Amino acid sequence: MPHESVDILARGGTTESNTVAEVSGSVVSAIAAPTAGAEATDKRKTDPALFEACRVTEALLFASASPVRTNEIARVLPADTAVSEVLTVLREHYQGRGVELAKVGNAWAFRTASDVADRLTVEKVRRRKLSRAGLETLAIVAYHAPVTRAEIEEIRGVTVSPGTLDILFEEGWIEPRGRKQVPGRPTTWQTTAAFLDHFGLESRNDLPGLRDLRKAGLLSPAPDSPVALPGGPDEAAVEAWKNTA
Repeated sequence: MPHESVDILARGGTTESNTVAEVSGSVVSAIAAPTAGAEATDKRKTDPALFEACRVTEALLFASASPVRTNEIARVLPADTAVSEVLTVLREHYQGRGVELAKVGNAWAFRTASDVADRLTVEKVRRRKLSRAGLETLAIVAYHAPVTRAEIEEIRGVTVSPGTLDILFEEGWIEPRGRKQVPGRPTTWQTTAAFLDHFGLESRNDLPGLRDLRKAGLLSPAPDSPVALPGGPDEAAVEAWKNTA
């Protein structure tokens, strides 16, 4: 069961436009404070265009309820703006602060700094708990994407209920990737940015490997588990998510 960080940067009961203005103003006021990102701040001050681009990007990220994709950030900035430089400067500026700029897939969001997050977490019981079939299916999609329903069934060794994929899709954790170029052209599935964000991953490359799961004691010792991890024998990677899904 996940720990969800409580955002202590309260936005108050204002309208969306006022929220953007107030947040932007508070962020600009904080720039003068000495931090680990002082070098990034100096760079912003010596380049007016970069400074303004950082201000706009900060306001956009703070006002958004979900991670903002890089191309969406680019839309609100001048055409000649190097978005990657803006994000790099902002990331450096927030080093050592209570919040940090985190990359989630191809999107960006402000998150509570990892070293203080444990002080700001609460337990929240989810009303909808995934079945074991759902957890196994999610694990297979995460480690083997893009994967078809037939391939999921082959790995699990049992038929996948139509409702299982529907639930994962409704949760926003998987999405269609396209169609496989084989007879029947079945739909393939992959995990989403929401999946990465929920499990605190930057990309699928950050998924724990077989050795990591064993070391953490998260793998079932049962040798006949149906879920196969890439690069290792058939073992239940889904066990790693029992306490987080």
